[in-house]
Amino acid sequence: MTTLSIDGLAAWYGSDKALGDVSMEIRPNSVTAIIGPSGCGKSTLLRCINRMHEEVRGARAEGSIFLDGKDIYASDSDPVDVRRHIGMVFQRPNPFPTMTIFENVVSGLKLRGRYPKATLRERAELALQHAGLWGEVKDRLDLPGGQLSGGQQQRLCIARALAVNPEVLLMDEPASALDPISTQQIEDTVIELKSDVTIVIVTHNMQQAARISDETAFMLREHMDRPAVLVEMGDTKELFTAPHDPRTEAYITGRFG
Repeated sequence: MTTLSIDGLAAWYGSDKALGDVSMEIRPNSVTAIIGPSGCGKSTLLRCINRMHEEVRGARAEGSIFLDGKDIYASDSDPVDVRRHIGMVFQRPNPFPTMTIFENVVSGLKLRGRYPKATLRERAELALQHAGLWGEVKDRLDLPGGQLSGGQQQRLCIARALAVNPEVLLMDEPASALDPISTQQIEDTVIELKSDVTIVIVTHNMQQAARISDETAFMLREHMDRPAVLVEMGDTKELFTAPHDPRTEAYITGRFG
């Protein structure tokens, strides 16, 4: 099972320290939800986990993130290789609109090497099955991905991320732009996927976190002149019913945020 741990992570945007000294352990083959008000560093933390944060001009990160014991921020670590092991699905569906459904799913594989066509088809089918989309698109794989509905496009993006067999899948509010039916399909997909991949999901929807996650982390940035911090993290049911920190209780009961 894949282990993922974060030790003393801090992140900056220029001179603004947005994230301060975050440490957490992510349970293998589980769903970990990250909650908190807007601007509390949730998405920054997620992007640090697969080294996308540093792609923003002026942004940097310090600290360590260990994937199966190897520090992905070590000097000899290749960010591109990190992203082969830690995939990401963004807030809004971003399929390649002119590519076919099939081409979308295997696009990451083609970037990583040459595969026989039969292998590509097998990997595409498996990824679409895991993303809960195969039954809806198996007879129209040659249609452009941009012709799918919003919910289908998001599951297509999940399939694209899964096709390269990542150990960890990061999801940044993947259902926030979707209708309730599509949201339910995404949630069902997340629950089914955790037997094969470790999932970390940022969500603004506390009910969603309660429904689908095994553990929940609450983050907060109390003042703009201070970095965001991890307030507490633990079993989802326990955190929502008996949080240890009064700030967590105030947030989940709607007193701020």
